[in-house]
Formats: sequence, C-alpha cells, structure tokens
Amino acid sequence: MKANLKSINKTRQFSVEFKKSIVAEFEKGNFSVLQLSRLHSVHFQTIYNWIYKFSTFNEKGYRIIEMEDSTSKKLKDQESRIKELERAVGQKQLKIEYLEKLIEVAGEDLGMDLKKNSGTERSNGTPKTRQK
Repeated sequence: MKANLKSINKTRQFSVEFKKSIVAEFEKGNFSVLQLSRLHSVHFQTIYNWIYKFSTFNEKGYRIIEMEDSTSKKLKDQESRIKELERAVGQKQLKIEYLEKLIEVAGEDLGMDLKKNSGTERSNGTPKTRQK
C-alpha cells in the first residue's frame, strides 16, 4: 500500500526589502540581471518581475536592454582616461618649457640666437672640395 504524500511546496518567499535591494543593485549598474540571478540563486525572470514592480524608471511593457559595460563604469573609465591624458599633457608642457629655457640659456652663453629666425639668410652649405 502506497502512502499518500502531500507534495512539498518548493517556492521560496522573499521579503520586499530583499527584492528592492536586488533592484537597487541592478539600477546602480554594478550587476546585470544574470549576474544577480547567479549570485542570489533566483531565476532571472523573477528578477525582471521585481524590476518592473519596484524600479523607479523601468516599467513593464518596455524592454530592458543591458549593456555589456554599464554606463557608470564607462563614465568612470573615461574620467580616469582624461586624468591620464591631462597628466601627460602637463608633463609634455613642462618638458617643452624646460627645453626652450635650455635653448635660451645656451644662446646667451654662446652669444647667438639658436632659435631659427625667418629673417636669417640661407646657408650655402659647405664649399665643394676639388678632386685631385
């Protein structure tokens, strides 16, 4: 004789705070839906439903498109790249000023203008030597 076993309810109940925290993590751009799904062991469609329910700017009926890199991450990368480039430009500017000062000091020591002047005559070069 078989025993009548009642089927066990396998659905999990999540608190509203937990759902909102998952939605907040997604909206910050730190994680994609699939990453959140794997991280918290929740089906991705369930997370989409929470996004549609609790999100401040995502609504049901609109497709959510996730970029490979989040916009906030891209913005941070671009800001760091700008800082790098500004630092490189500053170093180059210092080098240019140093070299110009070096040319000026060397010109004063030699008593001549080392900077190319458009008013100076063109040199004829070295004279040709006769062959014997």
